[in-house]
Amino acid sequence: MVRFPDLLRPGDRIGVTAPSAGVEGPAAERIAFCVAWLRAAGYEVVVGECMDGTGITSAPAVNRAAELTGMICDPAIRCVIPPWGGETAIDLVDLLDWDVLAAAKPTWLVGFSDLSTILLPITTRLDWATLHGDNLADTPYGTPEGLLGWLDIASGAGPHVQRDSGMVADWWRFQEDTRATAWKRVRDGRWSLHGADSVHLTGRLIGGCVETLCNLAGTPFGDVAAFGRTYADDGLIVYLEAAGDEAATICRNVHGLRLAGWFDHARAVLIGRTSAPDSPKLTQREAVLDALAPLGVPIIFDLEIGHVPPHLPLVNGALATITVEADTHQIVQEFR
Repeated sequence: MVRFPDLLRPGDRIGVTAPSAGVEGPAAERIAFCVAWLRAAGYEVVVGECMDGTGITSAPAVNRAAELTGMICDPAIRCVIPPWGGETAIDLVDLLDWDVLAAAKPTWLVGFSDLSTILLPITTRLDWATLHGDNLADTPYGTPEGLLGWLDIASGAGPHVQRDSGMVADWWRFQEDTRATAWKRVRDGRWSLHGADSVHLTGRLIGGCVETLCNLAGTPFGDVAAFGRTYADDGLIVYLEAAGDEAATICRNVHGLRLAGWFDHARAVLIGRTSAPDSPKLTQREAVLDALAPLGVPIIFDLEIGHVPPHLPLVNGALATITVEADTHQIVQEFR
């Protein structure tokens, strides 16, 4: 049975630590602004020691694992969020104290990109809900019509209803504005459906960033096949998004997830918008279809769930109903 953290309330304590990349320069100015923004919103914020941005990670792996475990298991901390993702959070997944985590009360862990490397095994190994949404650096951005912010999700009992925002955006670079709170609109964009004329189905959400999660497949930290068997009666809605690898690499990675059984219990697959490059003879969309079209399940493309903002937060482990028909593009998440 999936366990959901208690709802977040103003006055609750939020822990900030960098399990992957740390902060420096204008990036550190942005994170300082975001911490102040959360405090102004009524939350107590504690910033950990693992935040240094001079290397590829914020601290040695054992330090990052200990600080993350400590924050998650601290009963006074109700939510943990990183400044952003990074590259090698995989080096700490086997250093987390999984026995201590299993005995702890669930705490919201929020983030995306390299944080997928941690979010997914916490859900699949511990049956804890985790929140794939904005990192701290993006939290102050306003939420477009139709979407919810991660704070809305973590603080609301639900059902949480989100709809296609119709918006494709970009970040303000830190050199431009470290205090940005409105997305830079790029163009319009809508979800698109492959493999069916319409979709209305329910399943448990699980997924994240292709480039980081493909390295967990076949290990005890990425056993989505077992998670699917546990919740076979509910079925899965698997979601994926590509950060930046070209299409041929994404194609190989998604095939690898398929071979590892990630889609054995999938009722649908959600694919995030991406700015990652096509290959000379393969587009990003074709890469996904090459790997997953033979499954015969509906594939919904171009959701706001990854490295192209804005963000549509998804809760790993939540029971979700996805509807794509006529003018209705909607996902509803329930904490049950």
